[in-house]
Amino acid sequence: MAYFEKIQKIEYEGAASKNPLAFKYYNPAEMVMGKTMREQLRFAMSYWHTFTYMGNDPFGSATMFRTWDNHECSMEIAKERVHAAFEFMEKAQIPYFCFHDRDIAPEGKDLAETNARLDEIVAVIKEEMKRTGIKCLWGTTNAFGNPRFVHGAGTSCNATVFAYAAAQIKKAIEITKELGGENYVFWGGREGYETLLNTNTELELDNMAKLLKMACNYAEEIGFTGQFLIEPKPKEPTKHQYDTDAATVMAFLRKYDLLDKFKLNIEANHATLAMHTFQHELNMCRINGVLGSVDANMGDPMLGWDTDQFPTNIYDTTLAMYEILLAGGLTKGGLNFDSKVRRASFEEEDLFLAYIAGMDAFAKGLKVAAKLLEDRVFEDFKDKRYASYKEGIGRDISEGRADFKTLEAYALANGVTLNTSGRQEMLEAILNQYILETK
Repeated sequence: MAYFEKIQKIEYEGAASKNPLAFKYYNPAEMVMGKTMREQLRFAMSYWHTFTYMGNDPFGSATMFRTWDNHECSMEIAKERVHAAFEFMEKAQIPYFCFHDRDIAPEGKDLAETNARLDEIVAVIKEEMKRTGIKCLWGTTNAFGNPRFVHGAGTSCNATVFAYAAAQIKKAIEITKELGGENYVFWGGREGYETLLNTNTELELDNMAKLLKMACNYAEEIGFTGQFLIEPKPKEPTKHQYDTDAATVMAFLRKYDLLDKFKLNIEANHATLAMHTFQHELNMCRINGVLGSVDANMGDPMLGWDTDQFPTNIYDTTLAMYEILLAGGLTKGGLNFDSKVRRASFEEEDLFLAYIAGMDAFAKGLKVAAKLLEDRVFEDFKDKRYASYKEGIGRDISEGRADFKTLEAYALANGVTLNTSGRQEMLEAILNQYILETK
């Protein structure tokens, strides 16, 4: 059965095209910095926002009624969603997908039935993967939605909940491996606190580290070679999440000797909720060697929560791709559209229009970032700005030969040379010029 009969395969038609159902900048076969756009961008569909989000918000009920959900049996709905999802990815030229365990199969009456349901749906997904060649970028578990996780999962005050979360993660890693997933993501949906008055933060963080170490040990035991990722977020649903931002996550991993086992999955909207730019979070990961993958979306600066909008800001996508290219590319990671259409964009065609907008925005950003790096626009400026560290006392500092006594002697004898302008406005103008002129 076809679910999107009115939609043909989305093709690249170029920037002059007026066809809303065509790519203007994303040309999968176009070469950029030695790889095709398809290889550089590694786009992925988020199973949850695309196929389980029905338009609900805190003030309103569902607005989206999908043809593939027209069954009384929840398992039949799950199977139909698989077929609809792969038809969508085929037509939108999306090579990967990402999922939570609860996205693909409904919970049963107990863990055993739930696991059996997952196995049943995974078999259907594998058939579609074989038919289409579409791959799994990453899997994860929803250890935050069920009421049992009211106090957290790996950081719960209830040891039986911790045990259940571990069992759920175990199964999710198994099915991710079975689907050939290249990564597995940990997102601490309720790993945080509302008040310190009832919270033992030391115990909770110690337990979270134990859970992650168990996952590493089990992955090694079953031969799962995918990359483990942690996704930072500062707030929502708790007031304070333990994985607030990239720097916080890295500090946690260093404390518990896990830094060599994990990389980070950076989401644009989570970065801005943490009062950082998207580029900042990617930059922190890049310079520390932990950039793993990206959740591609954006927030609304007028709203103080996680709006998960499709990314359309070329400025942000350019600077994101600039950091990603400097890091050597996405390797095992990708650009997962952790994005949902607006509640009022309830027609099925809107799914295609939204993904086209996001994919084009990152394709344009890729081309601009590649041109900036090719011309060494910012790199040459920064080399000149920090030139004082390449000779004399600056070189002694950089190479670790200086100490307080030698620096004091230098300052007494030489004083300070004049600073030069940082030229921020000029560089921003150049960035705008590259965005506007890059074809």
